[in-house]
Amino acid sequence: MDFNQKKVLVVGMARSGVAAAQLLRASGADVTVNDSKSEEELGSQLAPLEGLQLTRAFGRPAMELLEGKDCMVISPGIPDSAPFVIRAKEAGIYVIGELELAAQLSRGVLTAVSGTNGKTTTVSLLGEMFTNAGRVTHVVGNIGYPFSLAALVSREEDVIVCEVSSFQMETADTFHPHVALLTNITEDHLNRHGTMEVYTALKMRMFRNQTASDYAVFNADDPGLAGLSKQVHSKVMKFSRKKEVREGAFVRDDLVWLRMDGSEKKICRTDEIYIPGPHNLENALGAVCVAGAMKIPVPVIRHTLKTFRGVEHRIERVRELDGITYINDSKGTNVDSTIKAVQTMNEPTVILLGGYDKHTSFDPLAREIASSPAIRKAVLIGETAPLIQNALQRAGFGETEFADSLGEAVEKARRSAGAGWNVLLSPACASFDMFKDYEERGRVFKEIVNKLESVK
Repeated sequence: MDFNQKKVLVVGMARSGVAAAQLLRASGADVTVNDSKSEEELGSQLAPLEGLQLTRAFGRPAMELLEGKDCMVISPGIPDSAPFVIRAKEAGIYVIGELELAAQLSRGVLTAVSGTNGKTTTVSLLGEMFTNAGRVTHVVGNIGYPFSLAALVSREEDVIVCEVSSFQMETADTFHPHVALLTNITEDHLNRHGTMEVYTALKMRMFRNQTASDYAVFNADDPGLAGLSKQVHSKVMKFSRKKEVREGAFVRDDLVWLRMDGSEKKICRTDEIYIPGPHNLENALGAVCVAGAMKIPVPVIRHTLKTFRGVEHRIERVRELDGITYINDSKGTNVDSTIKAVQTMNEPTVILLGGYDKHTSFDPLAREIASSPAIRKAVLIGETAPLIQNALQRAGFGETEFADSLGEAVEKARRSAGAGWNVLLSPACASFDMFKDYEERGRVFKEIVNKLESVK
């Protein structure tokens, strides 16, 4: 869509909404910005809009602002089933999200990563690979840096690595990555999407506009992806840590290999990959596929795998005190993500679990904890604490304790742990019952841990 002179309503003034308004003004649009919060409540987050000519309509329902609009850009937090969104579509207003807006107005080669888990690590790893290869790279999307800000400055020769959520795909239209990677699909966000079928279909929308000259990358080890590669029209690559694949990345004799266009290239030994755990081996294999499709030289891929140190809030070692290692995995916002964190633990561990209820089953996690030789105790917080305790009891794991706050949970975990143990924050839940997001939860955890004093 040509947004010049178009009347556009931007609803939701979090980071992506503010960035969308900036991009729209730079594209010549007549912009109205809206949020249910007042301008005073929004405060400093509106600072990037200072000096821009636009209409401010804060503390008002979006439904009142639809008349005369050509387009509406909505926040990922707004479902496409919201009444004012339905009304807008009925009125013929073009409804999209910030991700779709930026994709239409950006320049450069677009690559995208989606999936229930592993997205942030994989896009960060890819961003470093492309940068190490000398490409100007923008890592954007659900990772926290709005795509629209990159669209303001991107050039044709740049690379854009976009983390894509199911929320963002609800409003995707022309979104067309040259290379798209699906890491895995497990139960998540059912409080919004309702069924796994809907959730899976939204993930697959990432591939909808691809052609035979593009690449689609799938995890061959993930049962949730079984058969999905048959739905795409692009070149299919797969990755596996358990078996060889016809086209893609795999492990053989403890070595990572890339097989493309009839030839095999040795990348590195699996034990040379810096970030630990089987899930990170999967993330690395997926990234190798994307890098291969983007013609990144093997020495650059190898060097990056050996040196990339992971992302904040994902199995992040905070400190060791009195022989206890404190690990921040606040990004463990769903059951499958926390299962992967549990599988990474090699020492006796007290795990901190609980948070906002996304209406998913905790039974798979409970079974993993009950069978884990590492997990010795669970300290439970948040609104899901009783649900998790019930699931753990059904699995035969009875070492649980409740805490009213994250600080209290850390203290109780510390008292239960000993020298050589881990205290792992991996909640298996979103944070919205107690914190703004998983990043704030992780930062608070690190602050609490770094303030602890030795009891020796």
